[in-house]
Amino acid sequence: MPELPDIVVYIEALEPRILGRKIERVRLVSPFLLRTVTPPIDSVQGQVVRSLRRIGKRIGVGLENDCWLVLHLMIAGRLYWREPGAKLAARTALAAFDFASGSLVLTEAGPRKRASLHVVEGEAGLQALDPGGLETLGAGFDEFAARLTYENHTLKRALTDPRLFSGIGNAYSDEILHAAKLSPVALTSRLSREEIGRLFDATRGTLQQWIANLRSEAAARFPERVTAFREGMAVHGRFGKPCPRCGAKVQRIRYADNETNYCAPCQTGGKLLADRSLSRLLKDDWPRTLEEFEAMKRK
Repeated sequence: MPELPDIVVYIEALEPRILGRKIERVRLVSPFLLRTVTPPIDSVQGQVVRSLRRIGKRIGVGLENDCWLVLHLMIAGRLYWREPGAKLAARTALAAFDFASGSLVLTEAGPRKRASLHVVEGEAGLQALDPGGLETLGAGFDEFAARLTYENHTLKRALTDPRLFSGIGNAYSDEILHAAKLSPVALTSRLSREEIGRLFDATRGTLQQWIANLRSEAAARFPERVTAFREGMAVHGRFGKPCPRCGAKVQRIRYADNETNYCAPCQTGGKLLADRSLSRLLKDDWPRTLEEFEAMKRK
């Protein structure tokens, strides 16, 4: 799922292409994409784009008639800039927003269509779609600490809760926690002030670094290699590969459609966190350390 750094770079790429330009036509391929009926989608045609904004993991496109197009790409949604009136691929295209200078095409890979488009009126309509998470790049330490400890959650859950922190998901939370040398299952209520300080610095530093990395990668081109698994990540998507800090193999916890990646020596004092499915199967035989885990695999 595109997260804060990806959305920032998407918006920066859209600004010179659509800001101040008129939407000539909207082509909806999938009727399930549009999640609102008032105002109608036809009301945005012929309108000039006046602003672009990130709302958590969503992209807001503000129009001169005070309507907003709000796109949520979810897990597999992606944006592409194509020639005007570009032909749409039947299997993946969801919509196209046609301008005189080009077409902004929204696609989604796979059979499960989760991406969404809302058309809303004014700031009130826009704010109704904002979960209210803290913008960490503009927040101070005390504000960050208060939001982090407002409820008692694991660090992984707290960082990825859009009501608590804006724009952070599965991928960058793994990277933030590795940079902070903190366990994904540590409880927010038990963190020391020094640990919260490490997390605050790691959150800001990781997001800023990846914004810079993605800007450099895209250069003047439209970003088309948006993925949750990137070269240069320390732990996310790197299960079984060496941690760049200590060289130990990166571990994971799998649940539903997601997984948490971490380095045991760097983040959990060497303790192997229990994977739900495997630990239920192995019960008392579940290894507690990396050494036990490696020995078990050699048997």
